[in-house]
Amino acid sequence: MSSDTLHLIAKFKEGDKAAYERLVRLYQDRVYSLCRHLLSNAHEAEDAAQDSFIKAYRNLSHFTPDASFYTWLYRITVNTCLDYKKRPFFSSLFMRSSDDEEFQAWELPDELSPERLYESKQMGQALQRALQKISPKFKVVIVLKEMEGLTYEEIAEVLDVSMGTVKSRISRAREELVVAMKKITEQK
Repeated sequence: MSSDTLHLIAKFKEGDKAAYERLVRLYQDRVYSLCRHLLSNAHEAEDAAQDSFIKAYRNLSHFTPDASFYTWLYRITVNTCLDYKKRPFFSSLFMRSSDDEEFQAWELPDELSPERLYESKQMGQALQRALQKISPKFKVVIVLKEMEGLTYEEIAEVLDVSMGTVKSRISRAREELVVAMKKITEQK
């Protein structure tokens, strides 16, 4: 954990509310990105990110530096996103219309030909659709591992599961993704 983060947490615990605002600025892009990957809807992701920071604010006084703040915040964020997915009205919001903005979790090199750019965009859209078709518990581990770059240890800490469970879920998630991708590409 960075010394800046530790310093800001200490200042917050001493009563400096502005320190929390600085913590939010440090982590807001990563939290929003995680929410966007897990929820696939920009408006829901914004709400979930905000709710995650509110929950973190309410519980930061109980945070102990023996754990990583980053994984502690990610655990709150993942649980918040999973709660959003359980809400009855979420399923209609989860299915995006073709007018919605497309979310790309990666940047493409400039030197790609127009054909390669088109193929990459098509593959990215297919991957987003496939991610929506797999089980939420598998989607979470894939997003944390492949898109957020967390280690197995960090994922285990975020999800509060064993390392073996993380490895098993990642393996199953990849299998489900392959099946979902095949179905999507066969439909074209």
